[in-house]
This record gives sequence, structure tokens and C-alpha cells, in this order.
Amino acid sequence: MKHVIVTGGGAAGMMAAYAAAKCGHRVLLLEQNEKLGKKLFITGKGRCNVTNACDREGLFENMVTNPKFLYSAFYDFDNKQLMELLRQAGCPLKTERGERVFPVSDHSSDILAALSRLLCQSGVEVRLHTKVEEVLVRDGCVTGVLLSDGKRIEAEAVVLATGGMSYPSTGSTGEGHRMAAGLGHSIKECTPALTPMEIAEPWCATLQGLSLKNVALTMSCKGKRIWNGFGEMLFTHFGISGPLVLSASSFYHKCKDPDDVTIRVDLKPALSEEQLDRRILRDFEDNQNKQFKNILGSLYPSKLIPVMIALSGIDAKKKIHEITREERSRLAGVTKGLTMHVRGLRGFAEAIITQGGIRVKEVNPSTMESKLIQGLYLAGELLDLDALTGGFNLQIAWSTGHLAGSSIPL
Repeated sequence: MKHVIVTGGGAAGMMAAYAAAKCGHRVLLLEQNEKLGKKLFITGKGRCNVTNACDREGLFENMVTNPKFLYSAFYDFDNKQLMELLRQAGCPLKTERGERVFPVSDHSSDILAALSRLLCQSGVEVRLHTKVEEVLVRDGCVTGVLLSDGKRIEAEAVVLATGGMSYPSTGSTGEGHRMAAGLGHSIKECTPALTPMEIAEPWCATLQGLSLKNVALTMSCKGKRIWNGFGEMLFTHFGISGPLVLSASSFYHKCKDPDDVTIRVDLKPALSEEQLDRRILRDFEDNQNKQFKNILGSLYPSKLIPVMIALSGIDAKKKIHEITREERSRLAGVTKGLTMHVRGLRGFAEAIITQGGIRVKEVNPSTMESKLIQGLYLAGELLDLDALTGGFNLQIAWSTGHLAGSSIPL
């Protein structure tokens, strides 16, 4: 038995503490906030998209950064094992569109209650309002931690799981990166990911609140496609958000010139350009004597119509029978390619996750132990690992946390 300290009571930290205790260690979980899982509590708009029910191959396909590093973690403790553990702990789950997994109650508090029961049953000691200032090391081995009040607590192993920099109001301020860097670890620059985008076009703000479903979105840099997907997006007062946009934001770092990034939205992806033109022509033929602005309701949401008229360059009051083939073609072109210029990403306050962090080449993927400091284990959002939306980032936290806790030798 070893005395193990886990610093950080989020998803990775709670799972690491549970796993270490189940292996027979004496575990102390330190959390600076007034309760465990403060960030977990607000995920999924308070419903907690706890994981994704896809197969293991699907897990790897949805990883964005360093997926190969996660082989051992996912094989040690995958999504199916997590779901079974939570059910056994008294939290029934349900699977929704996109294989996203939520508590049946739609309350994240039920996930936290289940985890709290697991910690209690396994004998983990939890101390709240306790901030770790430094991991103590002697001769390349962990000896304990230094608290912000100056107190030292001895330990033979420390799991650092303090989170990234997203949602700093929950306590994720990059302290773990500071501590790891102080111990010699190198940190890849941290940037916000799974975050909304700011758009240059003024018309974008006029569409605030409009949600578009079943559209195709392509992000390009200097004309080269960086990412594309299909789904739902939302217009905001500053630009765009929603699942499609959040996913695209995770690939923004691949743009070598962030000043030349465009978003192109296909409003009718089910139709080819020829099919769309025939569809528009049918609408025109049925409304020959009406004004252009009055026949677009079957093509677009009402809030979008003024924007589409302006972008098409067609006079809103022009009679349908006066519209030329060239003008009709322009309308189809805008419909298949509603184009916006990205000014940048929103900050950490709105980002779901952090991209970047402790470089994984300095961490043993089979144990999550630091290659630099014996007895130091690293888990969760601290690491340079991230994934798309849909419960995949939380699964990274569960899996790396469980592997870290279960790898500490007796």
C-alpha cells in the first residue's frame, strides 16, 4: 500500500482516486473548490454528456490530437466499462442521437452522486477548499505536495489532474501546467478548442438566434479545405456556434494563416447544384408575377431571407418573370456556398476544452507516469489530448485517470 495524493477533483481526478483506492492504496483527493466535479456539473448544459456509446474504433476516429497515445488508456478502461460502472453505482444512463450518453434524469448531479458513492465505498479521503501549490520532488522522485497555506503532505505517488484552461470560473486556470513545467515538463501552447467563432461579416449578427439544421459546413484556409462536417449550427451576436462550428474550431490550429480562414455553409446539401436550380426554377414558374422577396419562404427560414436576397444581388422587389438565368444561378451559388470570414475563436471562458498541454512524449502511455519524475502521474485535460464533441473528451479524462490510478504499484 502506498500513500497516494490526487490533486484535482474533476472527471480524471475522481476516476484516478477511485482506481488507486480499488488497487489497495491509501488515497487523499484534494480539490480547491467547494465541491467535486464543478466543471462536470455544467457539461452538456447541465445534463452531462458523460461519454459516447460508439465502438472502440469510433473512439479513436473522434480523437483530434495524439490518438495513438490513448491505446493503452482506452483498452484499460473504455466507454462500455465506464457506463457499467456508473450503472452499478446507481446512475441509469440513456443513449441519444450521435451515440451520446446522458444520465436518464438529465441531471449531471446524478453522475456526481454516483462518483461520490464510488469514492466513499472505496475509502478515498476527500478534502475540499484545499489548493495544491507545488508537487514536491527529491532526487527525481515524488515526496508529496505543498499546499497554498504552506502545509506539506507526504506521499509516495501524486496524480496531477487539475484540468486545462477552459471555463476558468470552475477553477481550471492552468495551475497544473505551471506545476508540471516547474518539474521539467514541456508544455505545448494552450489554445481554446470546441469554441464558437467570431465572423467578420456584419450580416451574421442580424441572424442571432437562428439555428440551421442538416447543413454541411466546410472550413478552408487560403482555399485549402481543413475540415468539413454535417449537422447543426447557430448564429450569435458575434458570429457562429453550435455542434458543427465547435468541431471545426478544433482544427483551426491547422490553418497556417489564421487571417485567411473561411467558413462555407451548404444550406441544401441533399441537392446537387443542378437539382437545386430545378427546384428554384419550379418555385419561380409557380410565382411568375410575385416579387422576389415573397417567394423564398419555402427555401429559407424567414430570418435568413433578407440576407440571401442581399447576397444574391437580386432586387427584392423584382418580379419573378424578370429574373435572369444568371441571377438565378447566383442565388443557387449562395445557397450552396454561404461564405463567411473567420476573425478568430472565442476565448477560454467559452471553450469546452483546452488544446495543447503537457507533451505526451514525456508521459508513459502504458501507465500515465511521468518519464521525468518517478511517482508523478498525469491525467485528463492537462495532457496534449483532445477530441470532437459528443462525450469523447470526458472519455479521455475517465480513461487516462483510471489508467493513472490503477498503474501505481503497491
